[in-house]
Amino acid sequence: MSEFSNTKLPRRYPWVIPLLIFLIIVAVYIWALHGLKVDFELLYSSWPNITDFISRLFPPDFKVLDVAIKALIETIQMSLWGTSIGAIISVPIAIASANNIAPRWLRWLANLLQNAVRSVPSIILGLIFVAATGLGAPAGTLALGIYTIGYLAKFYQQAIEAVDSRSLESLKVIGASRLQIAQYGIFPQVLPLGLGYTLWMFEYNIRAASVLGVVGAGGIGFQLKSYIDNFEYTKATTMMLVLLVVVSVIDAFSSQLRHRLDSM
Repeated sequence: MSEFSNTKLPRRYPWVIPLLIFLIIVAVYIWALHGLKVDFELLYSSWPNITDFISRLFPPDFKVLDVAIKALIETIQMSLWGTSIGAIISVPIAIASANNIAPRWLRWLANLLQNAVRSVPSIILGLIFVAATGLGAPAGTLALGIYTIGYLAKFYQQAIEAVDSRSLESLKVIGASRLQIAQYGIFPQVLPLGLGYTLWMFEYNIRAASVLGVVGAGGIGFQLKSYIDNFEYTKATTMMLVLLVVVSVIDAFSSQLRHRLDSM
């Protein structure tokens, strides 16, 4: 009788399970907030300091606009090469980690490599390559390349695993080789999604390159940090505004291109 009533309970009271899930989510967030030890009184009393700092950022000093543009061009170059290097290396790693292509032992090694790369922050990669090649754009480019592998390999892997299995089975039935299956069954389905992921990563790497400048890895981030360290906040604002404009333009362009690729 008790088993029967337990199975009937969710049907008679369909709101019970959603309520339990909601209470569990609320409890998890309360636990996380308690662990953060946020001092709300301190946050409220610190508003004058925040507004004072923001006021020092204006008005922008456009006398350094030429410096900002040169640094931005270097940042785009770093992102272009870093994304391209990472994308090329990501392809074999993604193939080796896909469930519908690679054997289990190879998937385990490839996924371990992906997780290892993703676990290293971009700042640490920047420091490693600055130590290897010195200050400047080459260190940032290499750091972005390795950083890109951790994400694009996973994105490509998911795209490969999302391929329609029926089309692959049809090719196997007619005796297609592995190369032909990849050429006619996997590649046409993965290409639009893979290009969309690559464009997104290129856009993201422009922002990531500005962060790498903090450790001397070149680009607009290096100039931005230099101005902030020297308390030249209005010049730093010019750098941020130039970066904002370019990121917005690239975001709009890549969104349109990704939309066209998705409709292919």
